[in-house]
Amino acid sequence: MSAPPLHPIVIWFGRVGDMILLSALLEVLHRRYGSPCSVVGAGSWPAEIYAAHEDVARISCLRRYTAFMFDRAWWRAWRALRASRNDPVYVCEYDPRKLARIQRLLTLSGTDPGRCLFITRGASFAHPHWVDRLVSFGRLTPPALNAADYPWPSPPPLGAPHLQVSPPAGAECTTWLEARGWAGRPLVLVQPGNRRTMRGRKLRAASADDKAWPIERWAALLHRVHERMPQALIVLCGAPRESLLLSWIARATRLAAVQPVELALPRLLALCARAHSMISVDTGPAHAAAALSLPLVVLFGAHSQEEWLPRSPSGSPVVGVGGPPHSSRLDQIAVETVFAAWSALPGRTPAGGGDAASAAAAAAGGALRPGASATAP
Repeated sequence: MSAPPLHPIVIWFGRVGDMILLSALLEVLHRRYGSPCSVVGAGSWPAEIYAAHEDVARISCLRRYTAFMFDRAWWRAWRALRASRNDPVYVCEYDPRKLARIQRLLTLSGTDPGRCLFITRGASFAHPHWVDRLVSFGRLTPPALNAADYPWPSPPPLGAPHLQVSPPAGAECTTWLEARGWAGRPLVLVQPGNRRTMRGRKLRAASADDKAWPIERWAALLHRVHERMPQALIVLCGAPRESLLLSWIARATRLAAVQPVELALPRLLALCARAHSMISVDTGPAHAAAALSLPLVVLFGAHSQEEWLPRSPSGSPVVGVGGPPHSSRLDQIAVETVFAAWSALPGRTPAGGGDAASAAAAAAGGALRPGASATAP
């Protein structure tokens, strides 16, 4: 007699890139336990990332900086945990302060410790790359459950993050492109900023941001990209706080083909599902692009490619540039190095309608093996 399906509960108060990487674990748990997962995160982005995802049944988004007694989402998560007396709980958080908050939630909800696993307390955390940590974590079974009842899936999971664009987000993106007169043009997405880039109306001091690349180098790179693909629209992507940086880079290029745009996360995902390629610093949108099989180049500062290089579910190319031991700052990377890496990408033929599955299929031509990534010094 087969074991009854369970609804895994996965908790991580991570940022955008973290929550995208999490999709590799969610697939494993969905297939092992027979039901999609409940995700408990912090901030608005978990709901935006997993608005249409087959491995997610429910999302709880706690406020990042609000005391729990004043956070309605915290109480909803508390009630959901109290109602889930048999479901396994996988905690992916590693920050000590966030872990303390999660432990409070589990304790006050009366969650049985025997149903809980913490990624930091096992051998899974020793894997160099975060995707391997999460997939290895998904192999484990809480002590209160019988591992033989919930075996490893066959055929095996993808072992890579994967996202899906909801039909409404895809349709909205199509309308947005048409309204701007951009429909039908190849799109090269460029993500120059990261969450530390701006301080008010000024760039953070270069010494304080290892992921900052000088504006003149961005401008020189985009000129080279335009010369190689004059028919393409080069979309400078960023959050509202990065709008000044985008405008400075666009002005420095003096090219009509370079357009700065503030993008909400659902629209960014929809663009990634239909674009030709991306050039990005090591940040969340790079993981989104890879998870939607968009060929891309990623510039690394102090963080290691071995730990953070994005991975694609279809094996579409992901080329890392810089990072230890080659360099420790973006400003040590030459324009020619980035341009050569981008020029070597096969690019992706636009998929009709911006459908993510069609885009992934289009990306598969000339791809690496599934789950693999390419690296470059």
